[in-house]
Amino acid sequence: MNRTPILFLNVLVIATCGLVYELLAGTLASYVLGDSVTQFSLVIGIYLSALGVGAWASRYVENDLARRFVDVELGVAVVGGASAPLLFLSFAHLSYFHVVLYGVVFLIGALVGLEIPLLMRILKDHLDFKELVARVLAFDYLGALVASLLFPIFLVPKLGLVRTSLIFGVLNAGVGLWGTWLMRPIIKGDVTGLRVRAVIVMALLVAGIIKADALTSLAEDAMFADDIVYSKTTTYQRIVVTRNRAGFQLFLNGNLQFSSADEYRYHEALVHPAMMLASDKGTAPRRVLVLGGGDGLALREILKYPSVESVTLVDLDPDMTRLSRRFIPLAELNRRSFDDPRVHVVNMDAMIWLEEEAPPFDAAIVDFPDPNTFALGKLYTTRFYRLLKQRLAPDAAVSVQCTSPLFARNSYWCIVRTMEAAGFSVRPYYTAVPSFGVWGYALARREPFAVPQHVTGALGLELKFLDDSALAAMFMLSADLGPVPVEINRLDNQSLVRYYESEWKRYE
Repeated sequence: MNRTPILFLNVLVIATCGLVYELLAGTLASYVLGDSVTQFSLVIGIYLSALGVGAWASRYVENDLARRFVDVELGVAVVGGASAPLLFLSFAHLSYFHVVLYGVVFLIGALVGLEIPLLMRILKDHLDFKELVARVLAFDYLGALVASLLFPIFLVPKLGLVRTSLIFGVLNAGVGLWGTWLMRPIIKGDVTGLRVRAVIVMALLVAGIIKADALTSLAEDAMFADDIVYSKTTTYQRIVVTRNRAGFQLFLNGNLQFSSADEYRYHEALVHPAMMLASDKGTAPRRVLVLGGGDGLALREILKYPSVESVTLVDLDPDMTRLSRRFIPLAELNRRSFDDPRVHVVNMDAMIWLEEEAPPFDAAIVDFPDPNTFALGKLYTTRFYRLLKQRLAPDAAVSVQCTSPLFARNSYWCIVRTMEAAGFSVRPYYTAVPSFGVWGYALARREPFAVPQHVTGALGLELKFLDDSALAAMFMLSADLGPVPVEINRLDNQSLVRYYESEWKRYE
């Protein structure tokens, strides 16, 4: 039997598993530490350098190559398979998480870097050097492609981070076990011990797969101060809802989005200045656009206006908008706004959706998560705001959440200046939200404008926080919130993401 083609399949599996472990580590690092750009860069750099260290170390493996290959494969299965639960638990319980993170990444990289040279030396008697290198590298890079496609499309959204690492650990252990039969003619001595170890490793990892949800809950219970009542990994993010005596809280990728105890301050400040500005020329807003806001809380405020005939909400994640309908506490908090016949939900990338044709909107509420990744940062660029401007009526008003002008002052003013560079006239404002602290917004229109002076007017809006005095105070920025020199956020530089990461990193 010619075992050479099958051994090349091992190269494919090894490369796929190795890249999956690297992507898992980078995703977990950005999830728990928040600094996505730096963490992914470091993880990739450490992993690639460790591959080189492993390849260099392979020169010292001289005898019984096949047995050593199986040993290394089982080592990858144990370390890589356990990497996600280990990193989750380490972050929750250890103060030196960075050491564990980079240590695990380096160890996985070194073991994977050791495997490929060993397989090449095992195969060298079956192929000439040129053919051997060509095939090994081809399968190696093909494995990287397979992993990069599977990871975001299937593995994370369908299996979750913990279960993915454990399943690929089983796959590595299976390759090791299979290798004891495939390479039996060149393995010296008895192979029973190798097979028993492989079976034990597989059994432990399978047990971990069965208990994957419990492992995730165990780690997240330590990461969050309050009891977790809902959690789900979607195609786009990790959604966690916690509850305490004051109410419940929504977290996306570990970042607090709102607390039911005080969210009304945030959403009243976000929505009503724009709605009132859109009404200042005697024509009340009829068509309203919401970008983000999948929790439905901005919708709740918009639907208080009797003039509103339709609201289009564009949110990327269908699981988020489904949660807002089906999770009873949230549905009650947003007053079942998604069931209102005036509301139309589009689950799509907002930037792509803005390029489509549609009748102009009278007001737009932009409620995206903070720009802590390049994927989110593009939604704060001049390109995005120019697309948004094209979808608005001439006198339409826009409000944008802009992170904190106190804790992230450069980030805040970067958003304001970027909107101005896109052709908007912008008035910055802020309010205090106890769960977040001082929080900033931008109110904008095509032409210069005076800020609204009166809140309720003749509408008699049901508001908890916003009145005439609060409205006036929001637009009076103190000296420590004032303008600072910043770059404009463009698609080709994403300066906002750099500002955001460097500023919020101080408060970790």
